[in-house]
Parts: sequence; structure tokens; C-alpha cells
Amino acid sequence: MSDLKTRFLEVYSVLKSELLNDPAFEFTDDSRQWVERMLEYNVPGGKLNRGLSVIDSYKLLKEGKELSDDEIFLSSALGWCIEWLQAYFLVLDDIMDSSHTRRGQPCWFRLPKVGMIAVNDGILLRNHIPRILKKHFRQKPYYVDLLDLFNEVEFQTASGQMIDLITTLVGEKDLSKYSLPIHRRIVQYKTAYYSFYLPVACALLMSGEDLEKHTNVKDILIEMGTYFQVQDDYLDCFGAPEVIGKIGTDIEDFKCSWLVVKALELSNEEQKKFLHENYGKDDLASVAKVKELYNTLKLQDVFAEYESKSYDKLIKFIEAHPSQAVQALLKSFLGKIYKRQK
Repeated sequence: MSDLKTRFLEVYSVLKSELLNDPAFEFTDDSRQWVERMLEYNVPGGKLNRGLSVIDSYKLLKEGKELSDDEIFLSSALGWCIEWLQAYFLVLDDIMDSSHTRRGQPCWFRLPKVGMIAVNDGILLRNHIPRILKKHFRQKPYYVDLLDLFNEVEFQTASGQMIDLITTLVGEKDLSKYSLPIHRRIVQYKTAYYSFYLPVACALLMSGEDLEKHTNVKDILIEMGTYFQVQDDYLDCFGAPEVIGKIGTDIEDFKCSWLVVKALELSNEEQKKFLHENYGKDDLASVAKVKELYNTLKLQDVFAEYESKSYDKLIKFIEAHPSQAVQALLKSFLGKIYKRQK
């Protein structure tokens, strides 16, 4: 994988250089330097899981055949389009959430000379995607399908972000708005489409497949993305900070987390009142009280049961798929996330 990651990062350098010399815009030295610094700060710094999984998925669809240099380049370029999409979402997300840090460094908009210029930088990041697609995929028979796919997934993600924002309005801390169906909708649209479905859909299009014929693959991946987010919610509270790389703040931040939704479902009236009084308060005592209630309700056991049922259900769906290559691809995705600790 490390060799693949090296090649993947080489493709980033090529794409960055092309964007910094895009003939559609007359760059000055200042503007070119700004965009380069902005890209370096926001695009390649994450775990790159989404981007790398396009190459992984394409490889599995080719059933182990050696990929040509061109196939590696094109699948990497699509992977980077997803990383660009992610960067665009995160730059704007951090402004909306008034966040301070991202990936262990200050958020882009928090840098002294950046501020609200970050809004336009987010728009630029989003506009880089069709530039990359046009340059490298315009002659491909699946070009229009690719544009459609990115547009649709972006719309779904932005709509998921909207449900999240209007459900968790600061100043209107109303826990009664939180329920499993609401949690599921937020997760499905805000995370699952672009993190799980998009990389596989890119690989399917590159393989000459028609996405309309793979709605069952989409359903399985959305289900997997939902399970992934429930794990995230669980780890935010019960994961070891030194393992997950951050200190969880879902309780203080009044997040519509699977844990609080489950707690509301399992609580008696007195416990519900206790949750309403303590959830979303930014003080250690209230957070500790919420965690204590989670333990009383045995949420760790409830999660373990959810995890094993989700896994069994997903395996059953996957094994019903007619294509062995698609089965292998979906199982490899599931294998990466099942019982993860971070």
C-alpha cells in the first residue's frame, strides 16, 4: 500500500501543478502562491482513505489484474477529486462550527491572513473538481456520468449538513428533536454518500459499469457508512484519546450522536430529565454525569450488539450479490472498519 500511496501523492503534485497553470485564468505570482499554500494546507493532510479507496476498489473490480500506469493515474485523479471535495466541505464546515483545529493544526480560516477569504477558497476547491475531470476524463464515455455523480453527491452532502445544522441549532437546545430516524438521515446524507458510495461509484464508472444497475451496491455502502458513523459516535465517548487521536466533545457540543439517541430511547422519565439538564453543557461535571448515565444504561453492551447485528446483516446482503468481484470489494471495505478502535 505504501508504494500505492507514494504514486497517489505523485498524482496530487501533477494535478496541483495543472491547476496552478490553468489557462482559463491569468495567474499573478501572488494569486498562484495563495492557491498553492491553500491547497497544501487543506488537501493532502488527512488520512486519504477516501481517495485511496478508489484505486483499491478499481483494482478489486479488475480481479487482481495488474493496473496500467494510465489506470493508476486516472483512478488516483478520481480519488483526489474526492479529497478535494472533502477539503471544500471541511474548510466551510469549520467556519460554520467556529472550530479551532483540524487535523492537528489551526483551521484554515483561523490563520491571521486568511479569515473569511476561506469562504472563497472553499468555492475554489469545489471548482477545481470539474477542472480536473475536464482535463483528464473529457474524452471518456463515462464523463457525463462522473459529472452527474459528483454533483449529486455534493447536493446530498450539503443537504445532510443542512439537516444537521437546523436540528442542532445553538440557542435552541431541544433534545426531543433527536431520534434514530433523524440521526440516520443526517449520517446517510452528510457522510455515507461521499465517504462510502462515491469512491466505489467512481471505480464502477471507470470499469465501464452502469450505476443504475448497481443500486443494491449503493444501498449496502450507505448502510456501511451509517454503521461507520455510529462507531465514530461510540468512539467519541468510549474510545481512548491516545488511540483515536482526539478528545471527544460530542456531549459538550450537543451533537445528535447515536449514543444520546439510544440513551433517550432506553431512559425512564427521570433519566430523560437528567439528560435534558446535562447534555450539551460545556463543563466537566455535566459531561461526567452524561457518561455515568451511559454506563448505567449499559450503552457499551448495546453498541456491541448493534455492531454484531450490523455486521451479520451487511455480510448477508453482500453475499447475495451476483458478482464475486463486487462481493470482494464490499467485504474489503467492511473488513477495514469492523471493530475498529480509531
